[in-house]
Amino acid sequence: MRAIGIILAGGNSHKMKELARKRAVGAMPIAGSYRAIDFALSNMSNSHIQKVAVFTQYNARSLNEHLSSSKWWDFGRKQGGLFVFTPAVTAENSLWFRGTADAIYQNLDFLKSSHEPYVVIASSDCIYKMDFNKVLEYHIEKKADITVVCRDMPEGENVERYGTIKMNEECRIEDFEEKPIVAKSNTISCGIYVIRRRLLIEMIERCAEEDRYDFVRDVLIRYKDQKRIFGYKIKDYWKNIATVEDYFNANMDFLKPEVRNYFFRQYPDIYSKVDDLPPAKFNVGAHVSNSLVSSGSIINGTVENSIIFRKTFIGTNCTIKNSIILNDVYIADNTYIENCIVESHGTIKANSYHKGENGIEIVFEDGERYQM
Repeated sequence: MRAIGIILAGGNSHKMKELARKRAVGAMPIAGSYRAIDFALSNMSNSHIQKVAVFTQYNARSLNEHLSSSKWWDFGRKQGGLFVFTPAVTAENSLWFRGTADAIYQNLDFLKSSHEPYVVIASSDCIYKMDFNKVLEYHIEKKADITVVCRDMPEGENVERYGTIKMNEECRIEDFEEKPIVAKSNTISCGIYVIRRRLLIEMIERCAEEDRYDFVRDVLIRYKDQKRIFGYKIKDYWKNIATVEDYFNANMDFLKPEVRNYFFRQYPDIYSKVDDLPPAKFNVGAHVSNSLVSSGSIINGTVENSIIFRKTFIGTNCTIKNSIILNDVYIADNTYIENCIVESHGTIKANSYHKGENGIEIVFEDGERYQM
């Protein structure tokens, strides 16, 4: 493909509440065995983009560990590869990334040293499958300066937390509002853009000269009347996980057979870093229904409509309903958990009771796991 990729994964999402204490949103576990960033990386690999940069910043240790080997997404190659950029102190600059445009500016050498004519920019917090080749073909056909991937949201959906756009009959964007107070359109930006590399360099350098730091506000919205910016509509599954509720619902979607079939049984595949773990074990007395149970887990109790991530232990007489149990959690006997997200590496004491009465409850417990 005649493009390089940029994945923006450095932001701090306050809407993720306690879940953002340990990790960046791009490192959030998804569907039992994946991380959120795996979807953007897999889409770029499947689209034959051979050179991809990931910009990380906030709480990036877990994400950087996940990206420590590029072979899982087929980026272990002589030409191109996977590049992870974090803020660095230099003679000219000692600031953290002050926004998405500033993150690109501080790593502008990556763009200048590349030779591909186009750039695909994506965020790390969205769950979807996409062939970027089709977006690029559309971009060239429309003779666009920038192409924005967008989607019509269902009626009644809260679109005020997204960037909303209006297009004319030719799909050229006439209006772009970032997180409007009152939305005038139910068409949202999916945070995926195609742009000519030289034009991007020019715009980013101009932003830096004028102390502008945000790609959406200071590039897309500012230039919507001066540049040919078009929308590329998608209808397939797409979900942003920037809030606790969206993260919970995105995981629960994978309990639907049609969603699992779409992501995991239809080409192209979604790839992730693989751990060497034994298969899940269901002991006598275990009852599991409509749930995903990942490798390395041991189940002794009842699990219904839940997602159990890797290396989880669920004790005798435990009941887990409509919940997400993240990696390496030990749940002692006689525990009841419903409508909850249990944080990773936690230890839930015996006879505990957790139920999200008014929304999803996030459970943090660090009891004694192994008692003498």
